[in-house]
Amino acid sequence: MLGLLALAGVPRHARSQAAGRTVRVGYLSLPTRDSVEPVLQVFLRALRDLGWIEGRNLVIEYRWANGNAALLPDLAMDLVREKVDVIVAPAAGAALAAKNATRTIPIVMIFPADPVALGLVQSLNQPGGNVTGTSYAHDSAIFRKQLQILGEVVPRASRVAILASPADPLRAIQHREFDAAARAMHVRLHYVEARGEEDFAPAFAAMARERAQALLVAGSSAYFTYREQLGGFVARSRLPTMYTLREMVESAGLLSYAANLSDFIGRSAGYVDKLLKGADPAALAVAQPEKFDLVVNLRTAKELGLTIPASVLQRADEIIQ
Repeated sequence: MLGLLALAGVPRHARSQAAGRTVRVGYLSLPTRDSVEPVLQVFLRALRDLGWIEGRNLVIEYRWANGNAALLPDLAMDLVREKVDVIVAPAAGAALAAKNATRTIPIVMIFPADPVALGLVQSLNQPGGNVTGTSYAHDSAIFRKQLQILGEVVPRASRVAILASPADPLRAIQHREFDAAARAMHVRLHYVEARGEEDFAPAFAAMARERAQALLVAGSSAYFTYREQLGGFVARSRLPTMYTLREMVESAGLLSYAANLSDFIGRSAGYVDKLLKGADPAALAVAQPEKFDLVVNLRTAKELGLTIPASVLQRADEIIQ
């Protein structure tokens, strides 16, 4: 297997021999498969377009943590034991678990913000190790922007809740950016934690006690699994809510400001292709979003009795009626 060649110290260009052979790709993901099936199909279609077809010349070893971040390290080690040729790791937690499990198998990260600060790569242009792929943002200022847009839409909100997972590796970085924005906006933040669905009820009860007037759901991929359940709590709370993923705003959310997840999933297939053909991950520059999309859900705004400022609507890339 190609993974054995890498572990034995054979030069990376030897992996180019993968052409015409069956290769094995590990896919390490925090959410459930059902919750990410649409974007997973984008990834598989992109691989097929590049000539990698499951069941023909490609075997994918899927490892799903089903929303439990504590399982990621063991699942990553399992992929290493399987000697896969490349590991695909959507989101920061999976990417970190994969990197901690191996320094030799190439890893394609998908979507972690600020991978340099997380220690995933040395720099975006020269990753310098076995991790490359796509990044949600070149730095963490995206989190500050999300809070600022929420403040434009709900200027009366002086108390804003931030919902985040304690298992999210970006938590400290997010808090730093949110705090900086809150000081400039003269807004009081209340941080609330939830690892998964079982924590939503006490989290929203805490928001009610703090009399939160708006909510920002920080970008934890664990919530993707439970986005419908989370949307139910958001709807019942009647809190104007900013999400960090476009796919979640349809579930009772008001706003999202994010890069296009499906686009980046598709682009990651190109990295898999290059690595399987012998490219060196240390020299493959990390791709970044060229723009962020602002999505506004006018249906939710109407239910909340909110009027979206014209300045926000004019900047919106998508308006859900």
